Amino acid sequence: MAKAASKVIVAKGKQVSAFAPRGKAGKEVVDAMLGPTGNLRAPTLRRGKTVLVGFNEDAYTEALL
Repeated sequence: MAKAASKVIVAKGKQVSAFAPRGKAGKEVVDAMLGPTGNLRAPTLRRGKTVLVGFNEDAYTEALL
């Protein structure tokens, strides 16, 4: 999923990180996308070439408008 994205936004609580994988999902991107159990963080949303992982209201508002 991250390989196909031009932008990956990961929210962990109030911390929001943005990545631009450009066809290669590095370890840093994958580690950020996974939760403590090793599963993909929820919710996960893909809109066009942007992937949002985790929830942060401001990040969702900015990405979806």
